[in-house]
Amino acid sequence: MIPLTTFPGRDVAVFGLGLSGIAAAHALATGGARVLAWDDTQASRDEAAAQGVTLHDLSSADWSSIAALVLAPGIPLTDPEPHWSAKQAREAGVEVIGDTELFFRELAKEDSGAKVVVITGTNGKSTTTTLTAHLLQVGGRPVALGGNIGRAVLDLPQFSPSLTYVLELSTFQIDLTPSLAADAAALLNVTPDHLDRHGTIENYAAIKARIFDRLPADGTAVIGVDDDYCRAIADALRGPYAVKRIAVGHPVETGVWAKDGMLTEVDKGVERGRLGLDGIGSLRGAHNWQNAATAYALARSQGLDASTIAKGLGTFAGLAHRMEQVARAGPVLFVNDSKATNADAAAKALASFTDIYWIVGGRPKAGGLAGLEPFFPRIARAYLIGEAAYEFAAQLGADVDHMQCGTLDRAIEAAASDARRSRGSEPVHNAGRGVQRIQRGRRRIGG
Repeated sequence: MIPLTTFPGRDVAVFGLGLSGIAAAHALATGGARVLAWDDTQASRDEAAAQGVTLHDLSSADWSSIAALVLAPGIPLTDPEPHWSAKQAREAGVEVIGDTELFFRELAKEDSGAKVVVITGTNGKSTTTTLTAHLLQVGGRPVALGGNIGRAVLDLPQFSPSLTYVLELSTFQIDLTPSLAADAAALLNVTPDHLDRHGTIENYAAIKARIFDRLPADGTAVIGVDDDYCRAIADALRGPYAVKRIAVGHPVETGVWAKDGMLTEVDKGVERGRLGLDGIGSLRGAHNWQNAATAYALARSQGLDASTIAKGLGTFAGLAHRMEQVARAGPVLFVNDSKATNADAAAKALASFTDIYWIVGGRPKAGGLAGLEPFFPRIARAYLIGEAAYEFAAQLGADVDHMQCGTLDRAIEAAASDARRSRGSEPVHNAGRGVQRIQRGRRRIGG
């Protein structure tokens, strides 16, 4: 845990008692603040109380005595309407911040020499964050991984000169972190997402771009340039830090670009090295080439050489539920991509395989399967589950053979049987463990 010494003897409100809220309450209390913690749900309040957090109903609080409101990133700050706690805080002139803001304030105050690498983007940020941390660890660097993945930032180890924090940050977290100041920062991509919380995609992209606002002169900005929004952000970056562009399918002047599974590092038009991804199952597909190129650029920014990075890429196991290869029965490969909860994310996996027996469903997002039509010829059959099943059936129409399965276990059984017959392979006796992992995964295109 990172003790917070920025509010000693002062009242600090904490709203939203999930992992980040509970960690913030403990870190503030350890640093001498008086914490007033609350949540709208009784279950969350009970869990926080069981972990030693002091509760205080903020709806009846005297906001004139409160120094700051630490708002959980899942709580609306602006759109579609500010949460009542944020409204009350602003009416009283109380600043509204997040746990990541507390992290960066404490980091600046301590001047410990610890390094911070942050990664954001609509898709791929968890894989890229985990891969970057893995590369640094292979290079012998002590690493603390957290933020929007794994552990809350304030639950990470205390600052030390040898430690590098590798943080995945969501737009919600960035929006609550005005003091965000990393040593290296990466923006992978921007596609429409969370617009119910950010109003417009332009506002969403502008919030993402804030990760570059406070880079130091010796810092590094890494940015994908394969979408219009990120390309515009890249064109607007004006140092004095280094800017490394990431692209898939076309060269860049300075940065790393990928084509056909080959990463090429370039500096001012001069090729500095190449590294192949062939045979690395956890980095299959063009979207993972972008993830790997970004992690490569970030690792280079922290002083790793290409041979160390190559070793790290080759030993990367990948993430659970993200194109996770969980089992094989003869020629039939079972892949759990249940973290793909929007069409853009699903497209990445569909582009990486052919002859696909696709389990899809859950809760539909805006547009449903729109945009996936170019990948329909790759799908041998679709198996529809959850609330979205009938909507998705209408979108697939006559273009993709499909069936209603209702539940995930029935869909897995049907898809495995069809794939088995198609490939002439033996029954899936040895895939039970992998199939169980799929069943424990999240919904496909929903959430």
